[in-house]
Amino acid sequence: MDHGHDHYFDHDHEDEPRHVHVTGDGTRGALLTALLLTAGFALVEAAGGWFAGSLALMSDAGHMITDAGALGLALFADAVARRPPSKRASYGYGRAEVLAAFVNAIVMLALVAWICIEAADRLFAPHAVAGGVVTLIAAIGLVVNLVAAWVLSRASGSLNARGAFIHVLGDLLGSLAALIAGGVIVATGWTPIDPILSVAVALLILRSTWQLLKQSTGVLMEGVPKHLDFEAIGTSLATLPGVTDVHDLHIWNMSSQGVALSAHVSITRGEDWLGILARARRMLAKEYGIRHTTLQPTWPVGHAAKDRRVIPVRAAEEPPHAH
Repeated sequence: MDHGHDHYFDHDHEDEPRHVHVTGDGTRGALLTALLLTAGFALVEAAGGWFAGSLALMSDAGHMITDAGALGLALFADAVARRPPSKRASYGYGRAEVLAAFVNAIVMLALVAWICIEAADRLFAPHAVAGGVVTLIAAIGLVVNLVAAWVLSRASGSLNARGAFIHVLGDLLGSLAALIAGGVIVATGWTPIDPILSVAVALLILRSTWQLLKQSTGVLMEGVPKHLDFEAIGTSLATLPGVTDVHDLHIWNMSSQGVALSAHVSITRGEDWLGILARARRMLAKEYGIRHTTLQPTWPVGHAAKDRRVIPVRAAEEPPHAH
């Protein structure tokens, strides 16, 4: 037992719904639509890329096949994230979408590496490419990917949907690169354009994938959300009237969007706590968007608390034994 302070915990949940859905029905519908579009055209593009001998088409088909799996994973994570808290998962399952985004980022990094290796091989050993077939299939793929990207962009508030959007964006760029490659091959017969544009697309995808990997890793490691200033929040709490200092401050993401905070708040008088608590909650919600808070007040009691660490604790007197 801590002999230094009176302890009173407040868990602020009243401003939140009982069960928070990390992603809404719009996100689920967007993911399902994108999955159907992506999976359907991936088969067409893979067959066309093999027939035409185009790495640009096959790499884009690889993107789309990977994306189909990623979108399926995202839908599964969305369903898991909707489950309410339980005795085994007191925070709920909101981080399922973050885990899906992390896995998607890892898969995309592996795919980028494969494209670069295959492109290097084709630069040293050029393959014949049917430019007309590449151009036709790439044009259709561009339209399909534009529709899928538009659908997902409307649900980009979710980290899970954002991960899926980055996959589809990679497909869109891949289709555009394949379209340009097909046009150049038809016009000039210069086949190295095919692997060169494949590498260019891979490098463009790499930047977005790396950002997604960093963000999802930060959530999984319970880092301070990037958009929040740890020092500023601590100072705001410490300068509230009646507060002397703040310690053991922690700020982390419960999911990609839900932020939680816990802290020990030292106050001058115990009887002022309820007013301080109300002000702290309003300030955190209004200025920083933090509504899930756990605040523990500590205050000195009597003369024994001058060192702010020790308060004598006396055991209750034992009742007289019956004779």
